[in-house]
Formats: sequence, structure tokens, C-alpha cells
Amino acid sequence: MDGSSPVAETNLGSVCSDAALLASRIPNRIALAGGWIDQPFISRLNPEPPGSMVVVSLESGCWFMDRCGMAGSTRRVATRIWDGVLPSRSPASLVRELYRAENASKPEPSGSQDMIGLIYPGVSRLDYDAGVDGGLFPSHVESSCDQDVAVWLEKTLHLIPVNQRPAGYNPIDIRNLRPELIARLGRTGRDCFAGIVGKSVRRLGAAMNECMTWWEAILPHTVSHPSINIDLKAILAWAQTRYAGAMYSGCGGGYLIVASEEAVPGSLHVKVRTR
Repeated sequence: MDGSSPVAETNLGSVCSDAALLASRIPNRIALAGGWIDQPFISRLNPEPPGSMVVVSLESGCWFMDRCGMAGSTRRVATRIWDGVLPSRSPASLVRELYRAENASKPEPSGSQDMIGLIYPGVSRLDYDAGVDGGLFPSHVESSCDQDVAVWLEKTLHLIPVNQRPAGYNPIDIRNLRPELIARLGRTGRDCFAGIVGKSVRRLGAAMNECMTWWEAILPHTVSHPSINIDLKAILAWAQTRYAGAMYSGCGGGYLIVASEEAVPGSLHVKVRTR
């Protein structure tokens, strides 16, 4: 979302156009298992901190749907404040700068995993503990920029466009914030990262499936809502019974992310950024 920002405007102006996004060299990102653990209202109830989630930085140059959980709004802000080029500064400082720019005056701030996924190269496990920075930023980031791992992941992840979030949709209207469920959600991020660096499609897929189970248990509207007119749960179940694992790129659908070492008809692949 393009909100007001305390950061000085660049020559892209106060609003980043779609044309500027097409030319932008700001990376993309995809989030995998553990998502939502970066939100303090979740992490502060985790009885087993830290809870983890996984983000993967992607090369720029691929156009993704809006409102699909691919950090499009964050990338739009980054393109505006940095003139379409990622600055050569400390990644941790850039994350906080971008976090402030995007979340200025927002009643429900975006989680910092959006910013980290754009800025940190490779595959990163983000460990969130509400006792550190109030849970706004990870207590630890573990990253892998191994080229063999990146190539394996590029071949293993398959994205199928499914649905954009509808206008007015809110995935957190219903909250079942049970500590035991949140602990299980946080474990899926650790398992996901281990599966990726170990190049195990079985372990990666299992973590993705588990993540969707706890998403639905904790925030039921992430996969079912009166404003969503397609059966996301049925589509997910279909994929999970045929492949090693599957999850959605964001709440309300977005892209169906399938983990498979075999071809998935109708899917597209991503390019992992390792530098």
C-alpha cells in the first residue's frame, strides 16, 4: 500500500507507478512455511520461542499479481524511496528503513518478513521472539546463498495463479490464538528451512502442508471467507494429495505454491537471488 512516508521522495514522485515497478530492480520475495509468526500478536503467545518462518529472495523482472502475498506493496514502497535500486548498505538497516516507510501511520502494520525477503539474498529462516524488539524484527536470521540449494529450489517450487485478495477482505477477523497452535506454526519454519538446505522435497512439502493446517486453525479466514468466491480449501487438498506439499502464497489465495520434483502442469517457476 502506498502510504505517506517520512523518507524523502525520489524522482519517482510520491506514488510509484506500474511503469516504475516494471523497470524496478528491487528484488521480489516469496514466503513459505511459518508465515504470521512475524506478527507480534502471534509471537507473543508462543510458548516455545523463537518461532520461525522462511522467506526466499527472488530476482526482479517477474511481474506478480497484486494482493497475492508476494510483498507487492512493500516492493512498491521500496521502489519509490530507493529509486528502483536496492542500496548498498547493511541489510538490517535497510529492513528497518523500509519497515518505517511502509508502516507509517498504518493501524495494522505489515510484518518485517516482507522487507527481509526483498532485501536479504538467498533463502532465510527468520526467528521471531516477542522478547526481542517486541517481536517486530527477528531475533536471528539464518541465510543460505548456496547455489546448489537455489537451483534445487527453483526446480522444486511451482506456482499456479489462483486468486487475488478481494476488496475489503480481512484474514484476521477471527483469531484462535491458542499457544499450542502457535508453537506448531513456529516449528514449520524450522522444518521448512531444514528441508530446503537439505534438498528434501518430502520435508519441505510436509512443512508447507503443516503450515496451512495451523493457518486455518489459528486464523480461519486465511483460507475461507464470505468474500472469496472460490474453494481454496478444495484446491489446496487436491494439490496436497498429488504432490509432496502445497500452500498458498498469502491469505485469501494468491498463488498455489507446490513442492514437487516432477512437472506441475500450468505452473511457473521463480529465480532465486543469491547475491
